[in-house]
Amino acid sequence: MVQETFRLSELRAQVLEGQTRSERWRRLQLERLGKLLEKHQEEVLQALSIDLRKPSTEAIFEIIALKQELKLANQKLIQWMSSKRISIPLSLKPGEAMVKPEPLGCVLIIGPWNYPFSLTLQPLISALAAGNTAVLKPSEQAPATSKLIAKIIPIHFPKEIVQVFEGDGNIASSLIEEGFDHIFFTGGSSTGRKVMAAAAKHLTPVTLELGGQSPAIVIEGADLETTARRLIWGKALNAGQTCIAPNHLLVQNEIKQSLLRNIKKTLLNFYGQKPLQSSNLAKIINDIQFNRLTELLNTARQRGQIIFGGEIDASQRLISPTLIEVNDFKDPLMEEELFGPLLPVLTIRNLDDALSLIRERPRPLALYMFGGTSKEQQRLLDTTSSGGVCFNDVVLQAGIPEMPFGGVGASGMGKYHGLAGFETFSHQKSILQRPFWFDLKFRYPPYKINLNLLTKLLE
Repeated sequence: MVQETFRLSELRAQVLEGQTRSERWRRLQLERLGKLLEKHQEEVLQALSIDLRKPSTEAIFEIIALKQELKLANQKLIQWMSSKRISIPLSLKPGEAMVKPEPLGCVLIIGPWNYPFSLTLQPLISALAAGNTAVLKPSEQAPATSKLIAKIIPIHFPKEIVQVFEGDGNIASSLIEEGFDHIFFTGGSSTGRKVMAAAAKHLTPVTLELGGQSPAIVIEGADLETTARRLIWGKALNAGQTCIAPNHLLVQNEIKQSLLRNIKKTLLNFYGQKPLQSSNLAKIINDIQFNRLTELLNTARQRGQIIFGGEIDASQRLISPTLIEVNDFKDPLMEEELFGPLLPVLTIRNLDDALSLIRERPRPLALYMFGGTSKEQQRLLDTTSSGGVCFNDVVLQAGIPEMPFGGVGASGMGKYHGLAGFETFSHQKSILQRPFWFDLKFRYPPYKINLNLLTKLLE
């Protein structure tokens, strides 16, 4: 249960009393986050190594992403905070209309375990820039990182601005019952549904950053050597535990064998003959996820579907990146998002074949295509729906701070990063100001104006 000493009203009071409205207050909070990142970088890298065995090169990007977000927020803060004038109809003049962004209040941020540091603190940057106070609930599945966040946030932030609560789903449920002004959740779809249902009791708005089976299409015109490198990097990054990792490949029959040869070569170049001994391979987060992936892998092995890879080390929860032949979406590997280093390969006849298959599935968080012409790229954009699209690469679209990030349909709702994050944690207040000196009497009872004249005046 949430500690009895917790008072949401104390965090909300900062906002209601107007203390968080000023540019100075907001810059102070961003400065505190910047100092936190500088002072505790090595501790963050160590925690990510303990929880996920992340190579330092991969782990440092959790820090870099936050620094990039902070830099953009500092650069654009005045512009984001500014009121925007709105033109008003002639019939309502004289007057001035504007839209002014204001903070929502105190927000709850529930972080995930796959990128447990950056995806917990990145929405916090947006929330503070927008003038909110916040409560963080880091994932208990990444205990070293959760413990670190709980340790360092109080060092840099007063408790009336940011607080941290550790614990399992029961703690998250108790926090949701407090009735926050917004809930930002990153995680799986099943938990996302529970968060949304619980938030609905209090009419609390939610942002859900989920996932989905993000496909990668490879058709003629692709540079297969480069394509192989980029696909395997994106799939094996964090042992496949990335919400926008390519979940499966849809490969045109004519180039399939050549692509597979390049992927095998890439895997050897990246991880060597003994991939489980590579220091560049992260581990699966816990036994539940490891056992789930192992069961899928063993089923594929029994069916003779493994093309390459398949090594397992249960003692360290390691699984080598593995290519698996799949005939259709009825295969057990295709029932849900894999969230691991298993890469199913399906054969397609052409782009239209792939697009048809994609439209039959829930809308993914990311959609990738390698090769094709500009017309084929446009056809993909015009005939599919996804959170985002990337041509001839993977994952990197999430690294652009100014580009909104979020899902659609089953892959999530709401967006953040840059201005999108600021707006997610802001209310756009509409304001109209009119003088006393001009006051037409026909607007008041008893109404005497001709309806036709009234219509013409107001059209």
